[in-house]
Amino acid sequence: MRSTDDLLHLIQSRRSIRRYRSEPVARETIDRLLEAAAWAPSAHNRQPWRFAVVTSQDAKERLAKAMSDRLRADRTLDGDSPEDIERDARRSRARIAAAPVVLVVCLTMRDMDGYPDARRASAERTLAVQSVAMAAQNILLMAHALGLGACWMCAPLFCPDIVRQALGLADDWEAQALLTVGAPGEAGKRPSREPLGARAVYLE
Repeated sequence: MRSTDDLLHLIQSRRSIRRYRSEPVARETIDRLLEAAAWAPSAHNRQPWRFAVVTSQDAKERLAKAMSDRLRADRTLDGDSPEDIERDARRSRARIAAAPVVLVVCLTMRDMDGYPDARRASAERTLAVQSVAMAAQNILLMAHALGLGACWMCAPLFCPDIVRQALGLADDWEAQALLTVGAPGEAGKRPSREPLGARAVYLE
């Protein structure tokens, strides 16, 4: 049983890892990551998370190319320089294609409550987004506890249709993020954090 100090150390020592060694991740290990995700809290206990586990190199390349093509198109419309666009697209494509495992984190509204008004419907969707994010955080922490590296990539929010088409996902699976996972090929950088007093207030 971990102490509270051990748990805090695990949380504080986690890093975003973007480069990995080439060895595959065992299916049993991936299942442990997903099991951790499944025990996250969720609104109404509806568990609106869905995960596509991508280990095939062909599928990773297909996803990486489709997303980088969309990135190029979007940034070209923004008027960015071709050099910057190409550098960004190459970096994004390499991070996805080179990761041993890519977990596509999705949400579905299928089992969530429905409301006739926009205010409550929007709140219900936010509940689903929050639930999925908590499941993804469980994966990141479990990966770190198992000695793996992982990184959250939010790019699918800019092209959920592209992700769905590239991987043939169900129509109601809405891609929220990619989690790249593998044996770490770098230590990762310690992130900076603002002091608690700048981000919290006690109402006593």
